[in-house]
Amino acid sequence: MAVQTEKSYLGFLWSCLRVSFTGGARFYAWMFLLSAIGLVGLSAYGTQLNQGMVVTNMSDHVSWGLYIANFTFGVGLAAGAVLMVIPAYLYGDKEMHDVVIIGEIVAIVAMLMCLMFVTVDLGNPLRFWHMMPGIGEFNWPISMLSWDVLVLNGYLLINLHVTGYLVYMRYQGKKPNPKWYVPFVFLSIFWAISIHTVTAFLYSGLGGRPFWNTAILAPRFIISAFVSGPAFIIVILHLLQNAKSSVLPSFKVSDAPINTLTSFLRVTVIINLFLLLSEVFTHFYTGGHHAISSEYLFFGLGEASALVPWIWTGIALNVGAALLLLFGKDHNGVLKRRLLLLACVMTFGGVWIEKGMGLIIPAFVPSTLGEIVEYTPSLTEWKITAGIWAFGIGLLTIAVRVMSFMFNQGKEQEE
Repeated sequence: MAVQTEKSYLGFLWSCLRVSFTGGARFYAWMFLLSAIGLVGLSAYGTQLNQGMVVTNMSDHVSWGLYIANFTFGVGLAAGAVLMVIPAYLYGDKEMHDVVIIGEIVAIVAMLMCLMFVTVDLGNPLRFWHMMPGIGEFNWPISMLSWDVLVLNGYLLINLHVTGYLVYMRYQGKKPNPKWYVPFVFLSIFWAISIHTVTAFLYSGLGGRPFWNTAILAPRFIISAFVSGPAFIIVILHLLQNAKSSVLPSFKVSDAPINTLTSFLRVTVIINLFLLLSEVFTHFYTGGHHAISSEYLFFGLGEASALVPWIWTGIALNVGAALLLLFGKDHNGVLKRRLLLLACVMTFGGVWIEKGMGLIIPAFVPSTLGEIVEYTPSLTEWKITAGIWAFGIGLLTIAVRVMSFMFNQGKEQEE
């Protein structure tokens, strides 16, 4: 019996490798493009390791830049995947249950990207040893950063277990045992909320950065995650639904999960804009230290206005997406698929700007000494960021291909 299990497991690993590296011309072209971008990013990271953080435009005044902006957005992308889990397992939505694993895969890839963004932001990755218990000082539970390390890695492990178990059971043609994954699914719902809450607390707990010292920062983080996550997953489900090339294999996806996520998106995109409006009202109506950074962000301070185009572009994208989602329906009350995809792309880009360049950078301008030192990402930072995103998209492509293959094979064995 043990030998049979070992062979089956080795066969599973071999099938995963075969599906990951074999495909048609379009698949190879797509992976070649992503690999080329990834290698450009890797080369830029080698330059950063060799020359130090001087190749970035970060400084003592603006110590967090494009890397941490993408880290913050990535955490939300991972947390947003829970919106597939809730209807599937709490409300017994069978249609959503069949594709909920897509959300788990997105969460895994997003978490890995987050870890990569933190690594490149450290400058020298060997600095991780400072947080290792017994070697360095983890400072748990005093440090909010230590809490963030625990919840992010915990969420990654939970999703790895659930996804790996379900895919392996499909490969064997067996029905998954609920006791081995359902408790972890419910745990992931709580954990998804915690990862973005702790990340928000990490920022709002820094007293020297009044721009972040607001009680609604955590709710804004969670709601924005429930915007970007569903928007990204809707695009993936559409691609799977219309897979006609070798990049993604055919996988049965009905319109029901897309319609459910669209319904969520219509609500969360409005709440996200409402919370942003509440924040803007508080900053500009009451004034105080918060208003200085907000004034710089929205209108600039004198000649310093590097972030003004960023934030207004982000707001325009979010407002435009909200209008499409609410009023872009046909006479049957159904949102046209092209308009839906456009709204998802606009929402994704708008939230990326809002939570990145529009949230991280303004907290450092002016500095704690009142100096105005602007920040714009260097070419090296853009290359490394593009490389990490290329790695993430490539890994997501492979993971979805493996999942589709295993699920299709499992269905054939059941039949």
